[in-house]
Amino acid sequence: MKKNVGTTDKVLRVVLGLALLSYVALGSGSLRFIGLVGIIPLLTALAGYCPVYTLFGLSTCPAKKGT
Repeated sequence: MKKNVGTTDKVLRVVLGLALLSYVALGSGSLRFIGLVGIIPLLTALAGYCPVYTLFGLSTCPAKKGT
């Protein structure tokens, strides 16, 4: 897998993932388990790879300079 998630993108994904997961613990009602969706941005941040970016040909990684 070629990494396609940059540093800023990773930070945003971790923040979003943790916010969604906190809704599971702090939310009320039966819809609080929707917060489990927060696992997805956390996993993509840890892996540095997003399959959706691949589908659309996107990458937030900085371009590497050739030698």
